[in-house]
Amino acid sequence: MFFRTGVAAEWVPQEQAQAKVTITPREKRSAANPNIRLDVKMILVPITVTDPMDKPVENLAPDSFRVFEDDVEQRIVSLSKEEGPVSVGFIFDASSSMKNRMDKSVAAVEQFLHTNMSGDEYFLVRFADKPSLVTSFTRDPNDILKELSAIQPIGWTALHDAICLGVQQMKSAKNARRALFVLTDGGDNNSRYSESEIKSLVVESDVRVYAVGLFERPKFLEKLATLTGGQALWARSLKDLPEVIENISREFRNQYMIGYSSNNPQNDGKYRKVKVELTESPFHRALHLFWRRGYFAPPE
Repeated sequence: MFFRTGVAAEWVPQEQAQAKVTITPREKRSAANPNIRLDVKMILVPITVTDPMDKPVENLAPDSFRVFEDDVEQRIVSLSKEEGPVSVGFIFDASSSMKNRMDKSVAAVEQFLHTNMSGDEYFLVRFADKPSLVTSFTRDPNDILKELSAIQPIGWTALHDAICLGVQQMKSAKNARRALFVLTDGGDNNSRYSESEIKSLVVESDVRVYAVGLFERPKFLEKLATLTGGQALWARSLKDLPEVIENISREFRNQYMIGYSSNNPQNDGKYRKVKVELTESPFHRALHLFWRRGYFAPPE
């Protein structure tokens, strides 16, 4: 049984991570946030829809959705299935508490990699007392698995610092669809960065967070997943891990992309909240929605 709880690689100084990230307008999409992409006409929002059995729901029509920006309903102009290669960063807990959980955890990553598609790329960050980039972007899943098999758990848990390093590495991603896959058995106890600093960094970045908590409910990761349109699950035992990974993999590969015309033309650089709902119907009431909760408008 598993439980749902929500939704150049460079290590930078703390004061740099706190700097505000803004969107630089481009012809097709923003550099800072391709998960909610801006051009003159549309804003694109990735959405996952699941049924009560946590299975992806497909073939919903555009009129099944309502979208709001800063509590004002917007006009949906397109709905499509999100396709194409992905860039994924694995943030892997190698602290001492993982000693008897390594084999199952490595197998979980391997299971996720079985969904590999042409053009996908991956990197690996391990963390204990501090994070380290083990493998930079590669298109060969075996490069990741080879390094994972050699990891020896030791030390404390610098989870926040590891996520920061993952966000920095993701800047060199080649694909527009980007996600961090975090696997850990506990909360942070050795980072320089605070929860609020990492939250700000992730919200201003272009990545979705998918997290798996072993034995403990990942409350902070749940917040990050909800804000970015990802998901956070927890496994009560190691035997539950394959089912958790299967659900994350399936839902990660089955998403919608909604396009809407914003009625706010201001390029003020401010954060705009996005809310997605399903229209009222007996069928829709049983469904669950996950979407990125907002974006930064381009500056003037």
